[in-house]
Amino acid sequence: MARVSFWELLFWVCAALLVYAQLGYPLLLAVLARIWPRRTPAPAAAEPPTVSLIVAAYDEEDVIAAKVENAQGLDYPLDRMEIIVACDGCTDDTAAVADEAGADLVLDLPRGGKIRAQDTAVANAQGTIVAFSDANSTWEPDALTRLVEAFDDPDVGYACGQVRFVNDGGSNQEGLYWRYEMALRAYESRLVSVTAGNGAIYATRRECYIEVDPIMGHDLSFPFNMVKRGWRAVYVPAAQATEKMVPSIEGEFARKRRMMSHTWPIVLQGGLLSPRGYPPLYALMIASHRVLRYAAPFLHAGAFVASAVLATSGVVYALALALQVAVLAAAWLAPRHPRRALLVARYYVLTTASVAAGLWDWLRHGTPAGWEPAQGTR
Repeated sequence: MARVSFWELLFWVCAALLVYAQLGYPLLLAVLARIWPRRTPAPAAAEPPTVSLIVAAYDEEDVIAAKVENAQGLDYPLDRMEIIVACDGCTDDTAAVADEAGADLVLDLPRGGKIRAQDTAVANAQGTIVAFSDANSTWEPDALTRLVEAFDDPDVGYACGQVRFVNDGGSNQEGLYWRYEMALRAYESRLVSVTAGNGAIYATRRECYIEVDPIMGHDLSFPFNMVKRGWRAVYVPAAQATEKMVPSIEGEFARKRRMMSHTWPIVLQGGLLSPRGYPPLYALMIASHRVLRYAAPFLHAGAFVASAVLATSGVVYALALALQVAVLAAAWLAPRHPRRALLVARYYVLTTASVAAGLWDWLRHGTPAGWEPAQGTR
């Protein structure tokens, strides 16, 4: 029996994990969702619950009035909804504009970061459901109604909606990735619970709200923590919002790099890697969708180095190296020749690299709790 070298083992392990994470895991979810459907509870006939819609804002005077007006225009009963704007140390007129636009409660807070602004808003909220949105997100008229309907299921503690990104003609390919991500999220929700949410449109029961470290955002920390506490975290595609996309791939790299500097503390210190409290299938989802995704840049690096070392020893390794070089070359050429295939390659390379860059940023100088709006999204 031929002995497998270290480089061969490294190549095949890295390649197999990358293929499984990108293709095998979605196929596995699709099969499981078909053979193992979850029963959907009948809609509740009771009066709709009271809801506090919370918008954390930092220097959003240009968009906050439109956000308040959008919230006021939702088809949810106004006498059962309150709008709270939590200003996180704003240096402009966000608070005054929000108050003039008709927000029910405006909190003018010292700078402490988005999470602490949301914590304070929840502490002052009157609703039994607390919903959250970004200042630059626009909700469809029935979005809040659809989102709140998820809580008809007594096992649901967290629900996130579908955000669609609007692109005004830039080079960013986020929409392509996001459709893939939403398909995975739908399968996960049907089977057990989602492994991550989004900041544009989500809600929790007031009793389920968790105060997390201010550098650890809700998008990743809430779903798995809900599951650990015995609740389900679900995706509601009928609850829809739109948000302006970062125009360029380079801007998307910077945005994701910042996001990953908040993500790595959750992964390594916040309990995501601890399987305690996870149902077995959800543990597999966390490993497949989260852990392998965050490991992707290191798996790519391992596969590249191994295939380079082995390129002269077999056609498979030579082809693998050629394919990887071709993707890198396409990413490099994209700014000069903005063809769709080249832009997709550049998007994949830069967003994968952003995972490692975010880890480097966090390890080197930590992660601030405060945030700045992504350029071009207002």
